[in-house]
Amino acid sequence: MNNEIVLPYSILFVEDESAIRANYVSFLKRYYKNVFEAENGERAWKVYQEKRPDILIVDIHIPKLNGLELVRKIRVYDQNTKIIMLTAFADTKYLLEATELNLVKYLVKPVTREVLKDALALAIESLENFTTHANKFIKIGENILFNRQTSELFDGNVSIYLTKSEAKLLALLFSSVNRLFTYDEIVGYLWNNDGEDKIDSLKTLIKTLRRKLPPDTIVNVFGSGYKIVI
Repeated sequence: MNNEIVLPYSILFVEDESAIRANYVSFLKRYYKNVFEAENGERAWKVYQEKRPDILIVDIHIPKLNGLELVRKIRVYDQNTKIIMLTAFADTKYLLEATELNLVKYLVKPVTREVLKDALALAIESLENFTTHANKFIKIGENILFNRQTSELFDGNVSIYLTKSEAKLLALLFSSVNRLFTYDEIVGYLWNNDGEDKIDSLKTLIKTLRRKLPPDTIVNVFGSGYKIVI
């Protein structure tokens, strides 16, 4: 990486200490197209849902929702986003927990810029190796394609209009084809567990989506939830 090249990846940097966060965000903006930030786990979850960054850099010890809890929540739906974990302590307990979360790197603070750049290079290598046409697009039936990166739906080369909620729901269901997502998981993902009864809203959303997909793409498992079958 050098200061003449801005890489086309987005990063979310999560750190509660404002001076440290500002320093690293400023550094990252020199090299990456989009850099987002969050000061706690709850805010990071919202930014992740809205921006779907390519790479997360997450401190373990953040308030409201710690780094491990945040990453576990993300990994329920998403195994593709690259995640680098930061910690102030070489704690074996945290390390063992982190190894189950499909991390690029687990770095002990203070982390130098060179060490962080090396970890980011690994994340980018992984993104580039696996970001192929085959895993960007999922073919449904004869002509329908779903772009997993942009959450867009196409009939051949023609874009099929999706509302924000429809795109978000498809992104969730296509994140793990054939996996059953429970009603609670889907409602929590779409509406951030706001406490309202959203089952009727979910049923309406599924109904409109089914009109845009081949028959039987979205399957309801009675009393449990929905899944994509292709």
